[in-house]
Amino acid sequence: MKLQSIETFRISAPLHTPFKTALRTVTVAETIAVKVSCDNGTVGFGEAPPTHVITGESLASIESAVNDIIAPRLAGMSLLERERVFERLHGVLVGNTSAKAAIDMALYDCISQYAGMPLYQFLGGYRNQLETDYTVSVNTMEEMAEDAARYIKNGFHALKVKVGKNDIHTDIKRVQAVREAAGKDILIRLDANQGWKPKEAVYAIRKMEDSGLDIELVEQPVKAHDLGGLKQVKEQVDTPIMADESVFSLYDARQVLETESADLINIKLMKSGGIYQALKIAAIADSYGVECMAGSMIETKIGITAACHFAASQKNVTRYDFDAPLMLADDVLEGGVEYRGKDIHLSSDTGMGIKEIRKQFVKK
Repeated sequence: MKLQSIETFRISAPLHTPFKTALRTVTVAETIAVKVSCDNGTVGFGEAPPTHVITGESLASIESAVNDIIAPRLAGMSLLERERVFERLHGVLVGNTSAKAAIDMALYDCISQYAGMPLYQFLGGYRNQLETDYTVSVNTMEEMAEDAARYIKNGFHALKVKVGKNDIHTDIKRVQAVREAAGKDILIRLDANQGWKPKEAVYAIRKMEDSGLDIELVEQPVKAHDLGGLKQVKEQVDTPIMADESVFSLYDARQVLETESADLINIKLMKSGGIYQALKIAAIADSYGVECMAGSMIETKIGITAACHFAASQKNVTRYDFDAPLMLADDVLEGGVEYRGKDIHLSSDTGMGIKEIRKQFVKK
């Protein structure tokens, strides 16, 4: 089964509600879809959204990396020698993790189809159903409380609350408002998106602990490069601290784990460069007894389907942040994972189970 062609095309899908974090506001999901075709007729799909403030990639840079650099170097390679294929994919250029991830997931789609297995089973088959949280964007306290109440009414049991914008006291009030609206039985996790300084984070988290706000975890409270600050926060609060932007690669993960700078790690295919490297990050975390979350950027169901298959295959990936497709006004895909409210079901179809991308979302 040899690689015959790698194609890219742009997809544009409006969100029904703006997505706001400490780093950016998104109203339309713009992404690059990748289609890999093999000489035996097998076709696989992948996706790479441009997330300038995190991965540094744009639509144009992703297209160039895939079409001008990666595709020519992989042409004609046999997927039956997949270690060689992935070695070349990750060695052909530095960075460009989302571009690599798009091709990586399409390759895994093809390989697991050839094996006659759903991708999650091919990767390990630990579970076939996940439960996602839902993100409460950073807004006024009143808006965040209203959003939280609405998501709970829609059946979600876990909320990921965005903070890290404006001052620390406003963030504390935001979380208080969300907890009051949610009640005591709903799981609340925070994501500061690097928006706090270490001392601010310690102050805010301790304040929330003393107030009984019962926060499950706090994600990336400080700047990505500041592992010393991350460790400082982790050691001075009781609430678990999760590294996100601090961990792109296996080497980043090893540094966080060896220095004991975080309690948990958030793995995203767009940071790691795809499933091949994500599996290594999950494995080294597991060797340290550390659990992981699997999350995403603002992606369509193409990338999320791949991430779900990865997450479902690994026993130490225990938390899931896969609400991005639910933020879109319409589903861009036929096939892939199936959402039933908060529950995500993986099909028994081989590969990722993607049938086609709806043409109305493909930009000419």
